[in-house]
Amino acid sequence: MSSNKNALIRYKTLDKCLKNKYRKYTLEDLIDACSDALFEFEGKESYVSRRTVQLDLQNMRSEKFGYEAPIEVYDRKYYRYSDPEYSIHNISVNESDLKAMNNAVQILKQFKDFSMFKEMNGVIQKLEDSIHSTGQKSIIHLDKNEQLKGLEHIDILYESISNKRVLNILYRSFTARESSHYVVHPQLLKEFNNRWFLICQYKGKMYNLALDRMEKIDVEENIEYIDKDLDGDEYFKDIVGVTVSETMAPRNVVFFVDSSNAPYVKTKPLHKSQEIISETEDGTLFKICVQINFELERVLLGFGECLIVHKPRKLRLKLQDKFRAGCKNYENLEVPDEGLI
Repeated sequence: MSSNKNALIRYKTLDKCLKNKYRKYTLEDLIDACSDALFEFEGKESYVSRRTVQLDLQNMRSEKFGYEAPIEVYDRKYYRYSDPEYSIHNISVNESDLKAMNNAVQILKQFKDFSMFKEMNGVIQKLEDSIHSTGQKSIIHLDKNEQLKGLEHIDILYESISNKRVLNILYRSFTARESSHYVVHPQLLKEFNNRWFLICQYKGKMYNLALDRMEKIDVEENIEYIDKDLDGDEYFKDIVGVTVSETMAPRNVVFFVDSSNAPYVKTKPLHKSQEIISETEDGTLFKICVQINFELERVLLGFGECLIVHKPRKLRLKLQDKFRAGCKNYENLEVPDEGLI
């Protein structure tokens, strides 16, 4: 069971004890109650330390989690709420609010590994505690890949951008034989297609470095940071993906999508500049104005035979070559014996 879930059970148990008007609880009694509650949920012996319960009581008293519980010690021995009507579950929200909060909590929990959200863990935990007591369940699920390499670098990269620090990154691209050091000025973190990238300045030019190819990151304390003051919406406005050229002008890309797939492109535009040029019963002709980059090519190729690029000619011919190469691969494919796959 996760540490957050353990803490949630302890807080609920302490709350139940502290508002009980018919029994006196010592610190040892509270420890035993928490241990018993964890045993009931986990089905195995789970002893809660004295220090853990003392810290829980301190957190409940403080503003850290928003409880500000009126916990008092009376007769120098026993613990209770000075306000007999208090409970950590007393959140005055209606059913509609709880449903909205539940979805928000589920979304926030998916960012639990990012340090910038760790300070919210207590707030999320309190909300989750209240919501679970209503029996609500999440109906929103975001796509994520917890096995994705490089997520462990998010913290230091985020902090370095926030604190304007230069980084020395040991990096190995998929095409490089050996790793190389890049002394960079980090500017933005960008997620695209469930993969994370660092947008940074390197030797006077802007680059994007994939987090899953970073091997080591060190802070360069003695190099002055260059702040490009990038605005993400403005920086990425002319592209699909993450690769931005400082010299390439956006081009009109005209493409046809057959009638069975056109609704998907209409309802989920490839780019905000997307327009419909014409429609027939066979399909729809679209136009977007973007820089031609690798990510755009991959998106267009992903539609397979359902999409045909009309303009620009150079892009059309490039995709045509890729489809031909793909067909050749299938024509020459030798499928291994079933026992080998």
